[in-house]
Amino acid sequence: MKQSVIVIGLGRFGAAAARELAALGHEVLAIDRDEERVNDVAPDVTHAVQADATNEDALRSVGAADFDFAIVAISGVTEPSIFATMALKTLGVGTVVAKAGSTLHGAILERVGADRVVYPEVDMGRRVSHFLFSARHVIDYLDVAPGFGLVKVHPRGEHVGRTLGEIDFPGTMSLTPVALRRGNKVTVNPDRTERVATGDELILIGLDARLASLGD
Repeated sequence: MKQSVIVIGLGRFGAAAARELAALGHEVLAIDRDEERVNDVAPDVTHAVQADATNEDALRSVGAADFDFAIVAISGVTEPSIFATMALKTLGVGTVVAKAGSTLHGAILERVGADRVVYPEVDMGRRVSHFLFSARHVIDYLDVAPGFGLVKVHPRGEHVGRTLGEIDFPGTMSLTPVALRRGNKVTVNPDRTERVATGDELILIGLDARLASLGD
């Protein structure tokens, strides 16, 4: 379903979010004080304007009150993101997701109305730390709960050509295969008879201690 989204702050995080949302077919209004950043992202989104998003009147003038969602991706100093979040909620934007650089910053954003606070640098640091020392077949990691995660891997050489039942991830590693990707096809909860091929990607879920064994 197509949604209307404001993205405030067009640094690396904000610009990437704006472009991805537009690529997914959503209406995207991108806002930043910096004209160069606005011009850079303009060809890839629905609208891009140079404005002070901490100013409620400025946001009202660009039609912010008509949008369903907003991402406040302002980096650096904390005050602008706090003021922008407050202004968006005052204007009646239904869901505001705000980027925070610290737990204190995040707590303040929640107090002024942010519906969700995200910590991109913290999250990325955790992900990198989990697969830094893993073998090269480990592609990515996602934290699910304390001590529990999802990992995306290319199959080891000894797994290629064998079925999931023969490999027996639950029995040998206490890990559960939740999806298998082959090209553009994704099989959720793949059957034990599925035979692993070169180039496949497996998504496994389990305790971090068991996921770490994939790098052994």
